Amino acid sequence: MSGNYDEGETVRPEEPVIVRDRRKIDPETGELRSESIVEDAPRPEDGSGPPAGGEIVDDAVAPASDVEKELAERTADLQRVQAEYANYRKRVERDKVANTTAAKASVANELLPLLDDIERAEQHGDLNGAFKAVADKLVGTLQRTGLESFGNEGEPFDPSVHEAVQHSTSPDVSEPTVTTVLRRGYKFGDRVLRPAMVAVTDHEPEQGERPETLVDPADPAEPPARNN
Repeated sequence: MSGNYDEGETVRPEEPVIVRDRRKIDPETGELRSESIVEDAPRPEDGSGPPAGGEIVDDAVAPASDVEKELAERTADLQRVQAEYANYRKRVERDKVANTTAAKASVANELLPLLDDIERAEQHGDLNGAFKAVADKLVGTLQRTGLESFGNEGEPFDPSVHEAVQHSTSPDVSEPTVTTVLRRGYKFGDRVLRPAMVAVTDHEPEQGERPETLVDPADPAEPPARNN
């Protein structure tokens, strides 16, 4: 359009262009919105009002309090899941150790008769040469895995680890004492695989020694009978 115009021609001012954004998805956030208005109008001479490029008004912005509340809930859910997973891993590790220990103890328990044969051969002087080397290797391997033998002469009798098959009395002992070990006992860790088979000697009072009488303090002594 030429810059020259006739004096009689009326010049109309340019009207501002209004652009309405009717898209239901916000192109910047990707969230669903109910209504959006885009206004595009020339900036007035005083500089007030929206810029010429237009302004987008979004009425679907969620309140900040709701966003913070949802964030706190998601954070709590994540922390709970992490705690549950940590407890699960600890439980799996405990079960793994327990199962491994039980498997080792089961194998060691099956080898106890062989260890008895080795001990008897050693007592009779038949454990020598290559057989002794193999026996020592076997015993050492089982001990390193956790197998432990017990049951020695002279130790106090303990019914939790000793099986008494013979009893005798003697004034030389002050309490029930293991005097003979007929078969050694074995345990794996805290688990007793087999009690020791032993002979036990109890204390025998010497001549003139009065045996101790246990008196129950809850039972009052009966008064002596009165002679009429």
